[in-house]
Amino acid sequence: MSLLRTGRCPTATRHTVDGQFAPLAPIATRPVVAAPTRTVVAHGERRSANRTKWATSEPPSGGAGPAVAEPVQEQTVAEQIWDCAQDLGPVFTEVDRLVAANVRKVQKAFRDHRIGPHHFQGSTGYGHGDLGREALDSVMAQIMGAEAALMRVQFVSGTHAIASALYSVLRPGDEMLAVAGHPYDTMEEVIGTRGTPGHGSLMEWGVSYRELALTGEGRIDWEALATAIVPGKTKVAHIQRSCGYALRPTLSIDEIGKAVQIIKAQDPNVVVTVDNCYGEFTDTREPCDVGADLAMGSLIKNPGGTIAPGGGYVAGRADLIGAVAARLYAPGIGIDAGGVPGSTLRIFFQGLFLAPQTTGEALKGGRLAAELLHREGFTVIPAPGVPDVWSMITAVELRSRDRMTAFCRGIQRTCPIGSYITPEPGVTAGYGDEVIFADGTFIDGSTAELSADGPIREPYVVYCQGGTHWTHWALALEGAVTSLREAIAKDN
Repeated sequence: MSLLRTGRCPTATRHTVDGQFAPLAPIATRPVVAAPTRTVVAHGERRSANRTKWATSEPPSGGAGPAVAEPVQEQTVAEQIWDCAQDLGPVFTEVDRLVAANVRKVQKAFRDHRIGPHHFQGSTGYGHGDLGREALDSVMAQIMGAEAALMRVQFVSGTHAIASALYSVLRPGDEMLAVAGHPYDTMEEVIGTRGTPGHGSLMEWGVSYRELALTGEGRIDWEALATAIVPGKTKVAHIQRSCGYALRPTLSIDEIGKAVQIIKAQDPNVVVTVDNCYGEFTDTREPCDVGADLAMGSLIKNPGGTIAPGGGYVAGRADLIGAVAARLYAPGIGIDAGGVPGSTLRIFFQGLFLAPQTTGEALKGGRLAAELLHREGFTVIPAPGVPDVWSMITAVELRSRDRMTAFCRGIQRTCPIGSYITPEPGVTAGYGDEVIFADGTFIDGSTAELSADGPIREPYVVYCQGGTHWTHWALALEGAVTSLREAIAKDN
């Protein structure tokens, strides 16, 4: 197979908020030393680890005699990465416009609720009357386009927040319908399709479960969804926004809105829940803006701005948020409860303000990973360039256990925390397959910082996400691709 690499990445339309164009931040560029360039065609070998069959495609300059292929000097991995980054300038510009639009939205919410230092006092014990916690909930609700929100350190993970929402709505005899294919792995034990008997899964509580398979292109099956709801029985229609551990595109907000309309047309009483993990601030709108009843996520992902020490959130209809609080705490306690230290409240506010920017850096890092690994010959989702839907997660199909292990070890060596650790595939709570993680992060398990992981199963896909700044991904990819090439050389 031949690969011809030319041209620049395409650009997309500007993002707006309140009808205004988001300002364009200046892009810092790396000084480039001018040098003669040639268009190069790779014959046969798709990986740049093997250049023996590479030759110049330009004709020889003047003179008689046969054309002689000129040797092409091999670039280092670092040089290739910076070449990719230079080509991605227009893509990074689009990310900056998205960031500016979302920063404007967050600023407005902070201003509307008059956030000040008095909101950082915190509380102890029951936490009654905590003005800061109440204001944080209100700010989060406005940002998420919801009536109310519950943003709490007491949620230990995104799965915990999602489970709390589902248990607050579903009752014995109800049905849960997964609209976008199989949910994320950790939801299997919550639902009851896998797990320890007697631990109180939804199915053990008498809730039935059904899922709609995706189309061959990894999209929602709109035709099937049009008749999928059983009025009076289907109580929850659950949508997972991100790809999770699946090789499918991230759902757009427009697709989520379309699904809500189709579901509600069949039964307006169905509660539409959205697993919003990795989706926050990747668009200027959120699921509740287009009619979702509840959206749930983790604060050690996008909305925590890489500095939240833990926690999660649920946003949506006010009556349902009250039910979620009853599930998180206990019936009768209400929403005005849950002590939180003032230092944690300040970090939550600050992380929420930083979240659009850190999400933007993660998007840039993902685009860099996609560009580089595509040039290395691997399938990546989303494809390089400006995607149809911005995705916090970049999936790379590595096609073997050893390659996944090598890639993750290369990433781990460039992490600020635990760089001396050698990742190994192993059993992890909540997952049915062995999983390998590279996530040397300041916050334990914070995939918002920088991480690469995946289940050890065919087609052996590693999922790259997070990043406090895209240049960290440039360094991490240098180590990952070097390790990956060494593993491929052993394969050959």
